[in-house]
Amino acid sequence: MKHFDEAAFDPAASTRKTLATAVLAALGAVMTIPQSARAQTAFTLPAPPFDVPMLPSPSGNWTVTVGIGGEYTPDFVGSKNGKLLPIPIFTIRRAGSLDQFRGPRDSASIALLDVGNFRAGPAFKYVSSRKSDKYSELTGLGDVKAAYELGGFVEYFPVDWLRLRSELRQGMGGHTGTVADVSADVIVPLIQRLTISAGPRFTWKSTKATAPYFGVDAVQAAASGLPTYDARGGAHSVGFGSQISYRIDPKWEVHAYVEYEKLLGDVADSPLVKLRGSSNQTTVGIGASYSFDFRIR
Repeated sequence: MKHFDEAAFDPAASTRKTLATAVLAALGAVMTIPQSARAQTAFTLPAPPFDVPMLPSPSGNWTVTVGIGGEYTPDFVGSKNGKLLPIPIFTIRRAGSLDQFRGPRDSASIALLDVGNFRAGPAFKYVSSRKSDKYSELTGLGDVKAAYELGGFVEYFPVDWLRLRSELRQGMGGHTGTVADVSADVIVPLIQRLTISAGPRFTWKSTKATAPYFGVDAVQAAASGLPTYDARGGAHSVGFGSQISYRIDPKWEVHAYVEYEKLLGDVADSPLVKLRGSSNQTTVGIGASYSFDFRIR
C-alpha cells in the first residue's frame, strides 16, 4: 500500500496546521501583556424572593466568565471532513473560590453549590441542526433539528492539580435522549499564568440520543444508498484532550486546545461512519474569556 503526505493530499490537514500556527502566534503575542489590577464588582442584584431548598443562599459575590472561541471540528459527528465554527463560553461560580479551570468540552454551567474543592449545578449544551443538503455524505438521510441538552454537572478537585468532572443532560428537540460526559484533567503550571492540562474523556448516549444521527431506516436507505441500520445507545466515544491557557490578568484569559475522540459501539458501526465518514474525530480550537464579579444582596 502506498503512503502519501497528508498535508499534500488532504486540504483539511493543511487547514489544521494553519490553525495550529495561528494558535501559537496568538499565545505568543499575549505573553507580552502586563498583569492588571484585580476585577472589581461590576454591579449588584437584589436578593431573590425565596431560597431553593437544600442549596446555599445565592447572596454574596459571584464571578461570571464569558467568551468566544473558534474551532476546526468535524462537519458532523462521524464525518471525515471539517469546518470552522464559533464557540461560546459561559460559566458562573462563587467569587473567591478555587481558581476557575474550564475544559473545552465543558457545557455552559452555573456552580450553585460551591464548597471547598467541590462544585455542582445546572449545565446546558446546544447541539446544532444537521442539514442533509449541506454535505454529500448525508444525502437521503433527512435533516435532524437542533437539540437543547439540559441537565447538571458535578466537579471535584481531589488535589489542586487534578479536576474530575461529570455531566448528565437530557435532550429536547433534535433528540430526546440522555447524554453523560465524564472527564479528568491534570493541570500543570509551566510558568507564572501559563498552564497546560490534559486528560481522558468518555461519553455515553442513550438510544434516543444516538438513533436520529446514526440510524438508517428503510426510506433513508432507499434515498441514500446506505444499508438499513438500527443504531442503539451505549458507549459513544472515548478520547483524550489537551489545553494550554494563559491568564493575561484576573479578568482575561486565552487558551488553545486539541480534543480527540474515538467513536465506539453502534455509532462506529453505523454505515454513515464506516462507509462515508471516520470513527476518528479531532477538534482544534482557540478562545478568549473575560471574567467579572457581581453581587446578590
